[in-house]
Amino acid sequence: MKWLVIISFMLLLSSCGSGGAATTQGESSPEYVFRFAHEESPTSVQQSYAEAFKKRLEAKSDGEIKVEIYPVGQLGNAITQAELLKMGAVDFGIISPGNVGTIVPESQVMLLNFLFSDNMEVNKHVLNNSAALNDLLAESFREKGIKVLSYWTEGFNHWTSNKKLSEPSSFNGLKFRTMPSPLIVNSYEAYGANPTPIPYEQVYSGLQLNMIEGQTNPLFAIEQMKFYEVQQHLTLSKHSLYTTTTTMNPDRYNNLPKDVQNMIDETVNEMKDKAFDIQEEQNSNDLKIIKENSDDLTITELSDKQRAKFREAARPVQEAYKERTGEKGEKILEQLKEDIAEAEKEIKGETNIEQ
Repeated sequence: MKWLVIISFMLLLSSCGSGGAATTQGESSPEYVFRFAHEESPTSVQQSYAEAFKKRLEAKSDGEIKVEIYPVGQLGNAITQAELLKMGAVDFGIISPGNVGTIVPESQVMLLNFLFSDNMEVNKHVLNNSAALNDLLAESFREKGIKVLSYWTEGFNHWTSNKKLSEPSSFNGLKFRTMPSPLIVNSYEAYGANPTPIPYEQVYSGLQLNMIEGQTNPLFAIEQMKFYEVQQHLTLSKHSLYTTTTTMNPDRYNNLPKDVQNMIDETVNEMKDKAFDIQEEQNSNDLKIIKENSDDLTITELSDKQRAKFREAARPVQEAYKERTGEKGEKILEQLKEDIAEAEKEIKGETNIEQ
């Protein structure tokens, strides 16, 4: 059934044409029309990123390039979009490890709790420069037909719940919504929770009906989806980064003229700083909105001591990652831990992450 849906999408997209767009008389058609799919709503961080990417790339091309943006739902869910990109029906995509852990198992390294720094400047340096990500993990994506152009983050993930989450034992028996990644499920099993993977679109109703009792997302998602309306606690945990990737179909990229490739590469590099600015502004603003509109919500922040307890509880999940991904995954994880430690020294002058 999944492949019938994907084939139907490909036929639909093909009917729209790929070498140009309909124009009024006297207007020229762009030489290249790129389809850019992402995993989130039209009011999301990913949409803001895609729009900024589109504006920059089209401006560089002087009318020769057009970028069409497809938010989640228009071409199917996040996994379907990844399959469409692999098959060449989509040119660009924003693909998150939480949604493609079954396609690129090694990508789940990005999902490990309490691995990255609680300093966003350190994380920015790592995502842009890490050999583990930009060489080793990128190769794993290439083997699956996905070319990673860049890694970036939509902000720190935090917890909302019906009870206070101050230590790992607080999760005991908690029906906690997760993404479908096996490693995320393992992470919350390690705290004693009852992880419950359900679609993103069903989280609000699940919380409202008490089918689930907690969830994790960046602040912008917690505000936009109004999860705080049906929860009693927001824990500013910074337990992980919501990381994602800007990707392209490798055949599409390789078959482009060098000047078009250069325009794409330049745009990707420009967006590395812009992506962090987008998430910082949106998450900061949305936290203010949450505070202004949630008198009954208790907001707390994990202390360093509390973070240390969670980090220790999460440590066995790193071994689970190695078991799932073998020698290749172990090499990526160990190199990434080295890259994070080096970035801590460079940005903060010291390493304060216990891994």
